[in-house]
Amino acid sequence: MDYKLIKYDIKDKVAYITLNRPDVLNSFNREMSLEVQEALHSATEDIQVRCIVITGEGRAFSAGQDLEEAISGKYEVTDIIIRQYNPIITLIRNIPKPVIAAVNGIAAGAGANIALACDIVIASDKASFIQSFSNIGLVPDSGGTYFLPRLIGMAKASALMFLAEKVDAKSAEEMGMIYKTFPAEEFAAETEAMANHLADRPTKGLALTKHLLNTTIDNDLATQLEEEMKLQNIASNSDDYKEGVSAFLEKRKPIYKGM
Repeated sequence: MDYKLIKYDIKDKVAYITLNRPDVLNSFNREMSLEVQEALHSATEDIQVRCIVITGEGRAFSAGQDLEEAISGKYEVTDIIIRQYNPIITLIRNIPKPVIAAVNGIAAGAGANIALACDIVIASDKASFIQSFSNIGLVPDSGGTYFLPRLIGMAKASALMFLAEKVDAKSAEEMGMIYKTFPAEEFAAETEAMANHLADRPTKGLALTKHLLNTTIDNDLATQLEEEMKLQNIASNSDDYKEGVSAFLEKRKPIYKGM
């Protein structure tokens, strides 16, 4: 596909999806949203891709919805959510590969919540997060009310959503909103190193772990123990498991294939 509003690159088994509307802080319009969905589908289907990175061009990750489009009357709000945001969140959570959000700058509104839906969220120390919806009389969407309370607790999530306070990257790390913060000048290299490391890991087991993490939120303990047993049985019959054990016993570095 000939992408116009994102960049899609594959390097060393990693697919990089870069939001590319820097003049409007990578805010989402219909076209960019559909391109992101297409890129996520492509990365999922490409057997050479074993990790996905989502990041932004310029000084922002994403400022969320393009408000000019939102008020243009071209699309109803429900249509924007159904066609643009819900599919992206669903894809990120269901892709059987690790997805990293590399938050290079401001992440606001839906942009912040798309980042929080990813498996691992890392940020430049120049980045910030803001649940900006209440500033214009809206409610959080794109899974924000699902993920944020589970990450940082109901009290902090409520305050951040009601007050629309900007959270710098280091504070986001300290409150458990994201995994780790890196200095801006090291961010690209650290992102690449983490993505390459994940791509070399046993991605069959990582995919099964991701499934368990998706289900644990709603399952009781007995159900989750049953799910762990079922998926452990699948993992223990994988080529990755056999390779991991062989490499351990032979004192060598394993070569995983995600199978």
